[in-house]
This record gives sequence, structure tokens and C-alpha cells, in this order.
Amino acid sequence: MPQPLTARTPAARLLTAALLGGLLTACVPAPMAFDPNRIPAPDDLGAKNAATEWWYLSGNLPDSGVAFHWAQFKVNYRGLPYHASHVAVTDLRTGQVNFVENSAQQARFGFPPLRVEQGDWKLTQEGGLYRLRAGPLNLTLTPVKPAVVHPPGYSGTPELGRLYYQSITRLDARGTVQIGAETREVRGQVWFDHQWGDQQPGAQAKWDWFGLHLSDGSDLMLYRVRDAGGRVAQLAASLVDPQGRARELRGVQMTPKRTWKSASGRDYVLDWEVQAEGLTLTLAAQSDNHELLSKTTSVAYWEGPVAGQGTLNGAPITARGMGEFVAGVLRPGEGGLIPIPGSR
Repeated sequence: MPQPLTARTPAARLLTAALLGGLLTACVPAPMAFDPNRIPAPDDLGAKNAATEWWYLSGNLPDSGVAFHWAQFKVNYRGLPYHASHVAVTDLRTGQVNFVENSAQQARFGFPPLRVEQGDWKLTQEGGLYRLRAGPLNLTLTPVKPAVVHPPGYSGTPELGRLYYQSITRLDARGTVQIGAETREVRGQVWFDHQWGDQQPGAQAKWDWFGLHLSDGSDLMLYRVRDAGGRVAQLAASLVDPQGRARELRGVQMTPKRTWKSASGRDYVLDWEVQAEGLTLTLAAQSDNHELLSKTTSVAYWEGPVAGQGTLNGAPITARGMGEFVAGVLRPGEGGLIPIPGSR
């Protein structure tokens, strides 16, 4: 089971000692340098020797009354490994959000087939299927489309760090989600990501991201990367057509509209207007109160269900999916287990 998230956990003591004093001997090779000329194969989803790596699954399932995301992080800080994962589940019928974090440092990774495991949370590949067992999630996942690499192959910039970026943008999901005392049967379509590289999320870089299923069978990824001061450093958009082919959408603009202030005092843009070649789209959060203060990663972010409407190549479309908006690192006193220089 996930360990209690306090400064006394072994994970917290281990990482604090390493980050602040360099007191521990490195136990894995130093991370490989990012090479923008070596774009990965789309289906090479296994663990890499990277400074930062994560696997991510999210779904906005209105017929089941559930939205969720799961994320598994693998960090190599100067040869010191660290692992964290978390799950957030929203009951779309009541608006209740439950957030669970896993700080266990017993982790295993394998490929092929894909195996991502931390404590008793695990994602495993079994033939053409994937199975996720993580806290409240018990899901079987069947890809509808092949894996893709989003053009130009990564997010970020040399100054802010870069992350290779692969996705399976549609998978059929079925299984159960635990919501309080209720074990709810769920089914619908979900989104899967794998990213890795040399970027430090929340400190070096912040972002506004969408993973969207469109009503014509296409899937849309939007990425707006910002530096620590909030200046936009990269805008990227890719469209995966119904046959599973990814292409860049040029000329993307993401215009902030409505801003919401969280209980922590952070501002998040929750409503957007998007334009790109052949695309106009208005997006809005389905509800506001989705700020998450992750102690295991020391990052504050908003993640929740979004929906919208617009046109693609002149035809009307609707969109549904998840948005993720990173505000930065946790402040002193907010319980972060990772002391990040420059946090305030």
C-alpha cells in the first residue's frame, strides 16, 4: 500500500539527503543526455535512463460519471533513483475529487512487454491489452489506435529541458473505479502518454496541456510550455486522425479566457480559445475545483475534465477529454517531499 506522505517516510529522508547534501552514493548510471535527433519509435514505451520520466493515463467518462488520471514518475537525480505515483478520481455526479499518492520506493520496470510497477500499483501489458491496478483503479485497456510520436517528437526547449513524447490517444477501457464506499463499473475511451527527458516539471517548466477526443474520431493534443516566469516558450498541436496517423497542426494559438483562483491562491486558466490550421475550438473546464498539491512530486497543478466545440476543416466538432495546467512547485509549508531550489 502507499506509504503515509510525511517528511518521516524513507522516500522523503532519502531524497532530501541526496538533494541537499549529496550524501548518498549514486546507485544507477547518470541519466543520458537528451538528443533531439534520436526520436523514439512510437511503440517503444519501456523505461529509459532519463532524468525525468512518466507514464500517464486519463479518461473523461460521462456515461460512467467518472473522470480520472493516473501518473507514474521515475526520476534519476544524479544517479539517485526516486519513484512517485498518484491517482485522482472525480465523481462527475457529485463533483467530489479524491487524490491518492504512492511514495513506496519498491519499483520495477520492464519492456517488452511493458511493465510499470511501484509497490502494489502496476500497469502491465498482456498481449494486445494493458491492465492497470492502481489504488482505486482496476481497468483493462484495449488500444483503438496505434502508438504515435507527437511532432516534432518532444515537448520543451533546450533552455527549459525537453521530453520525448509518445501516446496511444484512444484505448477502450472497462473495469471498476472505487469512489468512496462505491465500486463503480466504468467503460469508455481513455488517453495514454509516455514522456521522458531532461526537463524538471514545475521548476524549469510549467505548461497547459489538453488531450482531447473529437467527435469525428480524431484526437487532438495541445501543449503550451511556459518558463518559470510564465512566458510562453513553445506552442505545439498534433492531430491523430481516425486511422491513427499523427500530424502537426501549424499556426496554433491558445488564448486564455477565464481564470480561476484556487484555495491555495494560485491562478489557473480554465477556459480557452484555440486556433490552428483548419481548427477553431472553444474549451472549458467542466468544473473548477481540481487543484492538486502533490507532495510526492512537490508540484501544484490543476487536472480535470474539459469539453468544447468548434470546427475542423469546416465541419462542426465537439471535444471531450482532460486538461492539465501546471502552476509550479509547492511552497514551503505545503508538505512537498522534494526540496526544489527556488521554490517559494
